[in-house]
Amino acid sequence: MQRMKNTRWLIKTHERQWILILGDLVIGIISLFIALYIWAQKDQWISFSLQFIRERPQAWFYMLPLFWMILIVDLYNVRKAGSRRDTVQGILIATIVSAILYLVIFFIAEPNTLPRRGVAAFIGSVAILTLIWRNVYISVFTAPTFLRRVLIIGAGRSGCTLSAVIKNIYPLPFNLIGFIDDDKKKVGKIIQGLPVMGDCNDLLKIIDQEHITDLIFSISGEMHSETFSAILQAKENGVEVTTMPVLYEELIGRVPIFLLEDDWILRTFVDHTRSTSGYEALKRIVDIFVASVGFIMLATLAPLIALVIYLDDGKPVVYRQERVGVNGKPFTLLKFRTMHLDAEEDGVARLAVENDERVTRVGRFLRRSHLDELPQFLNVLRGDISMVGPRAERPEFVDQLQKEIPFYRARLFVKPGMTGWAQINYRYASTVEESAIKLEYDLYYIKHRNILLDINIIMRTLGQVIGLRGV
Repeated sequence: MQRMKNTRWLIKTHERQWILILGDLVIGIISLFIALYIWAQKDQWISFSLQFIRERPQAWFYMLPLFWMILIVDLYNVRKAGSRRDTVQGILIATIVSAILYLVIFFIAEPNTLPRRGVAAFIGSVAILTLIWRNVYISVFTAPTFLRRVLIIGAGRSGCTLSAVIKNIYPLPFNLIGFIDDDKKKVGKIIQGLPVMGDCNDLLKIIDQEHITDLIFSISGEMHSETFSAILQAKENGVEVTTMPVLYEELIGRVPIFLLEDDWILRTFVDHTRSTSGYEALKRIVDIFVASVGFIMLATLAPLIALVIYLDDGKPVVYRQERVGVNGKPFTLLKFRTMHLDAEEDGVARLAVENDERVTRVGRFLRRSHLDELPQFLNVLRGDISMVGPRAERPEFVDQLQKEIPFYRARLFVKPGMTGWAQINYRYASTVEESAIKLEYDLYYIKHRNILLDINIIMRTLGQVIGLRGV
């Protein structure tokens, strides 16, 4: 009973996400009524009444709160939600994107059919109120009072890697108290700045003394039967137990490939990567819709982009390159050329790097704005790639990297993407180590992919394009 009293205010990750969702929904509804009120004054209604609500707004107007929540979907990542910088950036991008989308719709719609004042009032009020609410959330719900208290079971390579990851996250996701390890030589020592507090025989006592709420199981080798019994009893007493790979994925959105067993790809990954035909069909519909809009952009901007590329570095304007697609099948990827013609004059394929000297003056801007990728909308329409997926690599790099990085070929289980989880979370990979990090992001996407994650990635990519944050 005492234990429940000490932990009743401690909030789990999914509970934080629900707090954010419900708070944003309330803010969206309040903003909707503010917009309706301001709109009603414009139309010179005697009062803000049910008659106005029934007769004037169209059904789509009442969907604006949900649309706003889709635009800020990235801020339901608990780590980003706890950062004031990420919060301000996410809300600013959502505001700009919503304004641009509305202006596009406004200019192609029939005159006097869209409520300019009502939409403008909603965008302005929801942005301001969301910013206020999210800052309240950061001030209140990231306070130490609400953080769970955690022990890591296992002070070996796996446990030390996890503790290092946790310490580099701001704000801290929970209070990390220390380690439990059955190696008597480690007990009493400080590892990664944390004490090894005891072995499995001390586990239940330490849980009570330190008011531990969660255990992270991080033993990669053989586990003693006493350790298993102690963990099982702790779980029966209400302590949450999580494995290291699951928490690693939850915290940083990557799969820890160097800490997994060789048969992991068969025991876990293959089952998780199976997708339903419904998801694949919906994904293809989203691909065709977004690529069709993108094709209109391509047709509009292609003459100008082609001209500046030609004036800067001559022909060809469009670059064709063989890439590896789903299940290892090759295809030809289309891009506007951003590198000099002699970028690989010796015939040796090289990974692209940040501030690559081979990139032309115009190419640098095209890369930062992602305009160089517009021809890939044709690849999407043809079905070579999807809008979202792992980056399509050249055959030379696939052959090289699969020899040096575990599970590398698993990224070919799904169709490559024009954008993806790795692309929006990490820079160009110019070394084997950086390619391994990008693979961890790719495998996380393949394991967890769904239509909401796809929309999240597309929205974040749009934000990068608007902010010229390409590389």
